[in-house]
Amino acid sequence: MDFLSDFSDLTFEFKPPLITILLVTLIALVFGFFWLKFSPLPGKKLPPGSFGFPLLGESLSFVRAQKQDRTDEWMQTRIDNYGPVFKTSLLGSKMVVLTGQAGNRFVFSGGDNGISFNQPGTVAKILGKYSLFEISGPQHKLIRGAISNFLKPESIQRYVEEMDSLVQKQLFKELAGKDSVKIVTLMKKITFNVSCSIFFGLPDGKVKDQLLEDFSTTVKGTWAVPLNFPGTVLHRAMQARGRVCKVLLNLITIRKREMEEGIVGSQDNIISSLLILRNENGEPLMEQEILDIFLSLIMASHDTTTVLLSHLVRLMSRDYEIYNKVLAEQKEVVEAKKGSDGKLTSNEIQMMNYTWRVAQELMRFTPPISGNFRQVTRDIHFDGFHIPKGWQLFWVASGTHMNKNIFEDPNKFDPSRFETSSKAAFPPYTYIPFGAGPRICPGAEFVRVETLLVIHHLITKYQWTELIPDEPVTREPMPYPAMGLPVKLYMKNEV
Repeated sequence: MDFLSDFSDLTFEFKPPLITILLVTLIALVFGFFWLKFSPLPGKKLPPGSFGFPLLGESLSFVRAQKQDRTDEWMQTRIDNYGPVFKTSLLGSKMVVLTGQAGNRFVFSGGDNGISFNQPGTVAKILGKYSLFEISGPQHKLIRGAISNFLKPESIQRYVEEMDSLVQKQLFKELAGKDSVKIVTLMKKITFNVSCSIFFGLPDGKVKDQLLEDFSTTVKGTWAVPLNFPGTVLHRAMQARGRVCKVLLNLITIRKREMEEGIVGSQDNIISSLLILRNENGEPLMEQEILDIFLSLIMASHDTTTVLLSHLVRLMSRDYEIYNKVLAEQKEVVEAKKGSDGKLTSNEIQMMNYTWRVAQELMRFTPPISGNFRQVTRDIHFDGFHIPKGWQLFWVASGTHMNKNIFEDPNKFDPSRFETSSKAAFPPYTYIPFGAGPRICPGAEFVRVETLLVIHHLITKYQWTELIPDEPVTREPMPYPAMGLPVKLYMKNEV
């Protein structure tokens, strides 16, 4: 009966009545009978592994491992039992987990390899069928082109001063008069504010604050147990998604009117860029397409950067050598901008080499996205195994990030790995915090600039110490300090 206990702990915030448990169990058993009866593939060599419980698969143990930040251990146990390629069932989908460079190359290399970006049921429900993770072909190329053009490095340079102003304003607003703060909450507010302002032109106010709260609830549903009725994580996430879409739909309407009146241009923000797009038939994007694209963009730009920043602050509170080296570099930046208007520009960003190497090494240890899904669009083969059409593939970053054959002494934190002279030492498809290949994250430069801006202003104005030194990390699905990383703040008089 352990799995029923897990089910209650992970999926609900209330204790379900016994009749509910019995009903769910009965449905699962009936579904499992037909699943096992009609799904065998005679004569096909499937990867080794287990589908777990009927209907729920291994979702319960996987989600529990996520919450306890033991996902790598969950994976390693199965790798030890079955090898680097194994089958399982997660989030309502049968899938094959691929670990290692060959698996990464197979997933990320693109081309007509029988793999699409379609996500498991819960992820698709949350982000929508038109999200950047679902669309493919000419439509994906069209939309990715518009987003990549907006986020390319030379474009980001135009926004550095505005981003710098937004970061300083938000830090002052959140920290003025305070001697302690929860870093995760602080970073969520900063990154959400920057993303919404730069991408969508969303003004400050209660609407943005409520949008952040609803979006955080929405994201928690992406890797939830696939049960959608009142009380479940997925149900709450779907309701929050509805509220988020209502706000964004109103924003689209406002932008359309502003464009018609000539108040904003077609390149002023991503909404405007998407509104002028036309497909090969000369048709504009539907509003639902734009909504789903927005959700995936916010998730990609906001949560991943928040995770990185939170862990950077955590690391520097524990490692004084790294803290002092980062501080020394940022002091040089302060000296370099003396005599100017005080705003950081792309020139100062380029000076922050050591700080970014620390961030890169941290993403090797704790990638904001530890893995993700792909869908098999036709029967394919990998490493001698048959993978049926309709199954999911799940790539895992730790399979290469913590491989001693790729990264020498992988358990040692060493930012020097990412010095210019050593970059060529990493084989392709082994360092993948932003993915790889044709669909590598187009917002990597945006993340870099935003991260460096926040760290610069935080470390030159404050010192801090952790209030919970042994605070654990939990994944929902992103890896955050479980208590929000509360710290004691000490304002500096001067750098």
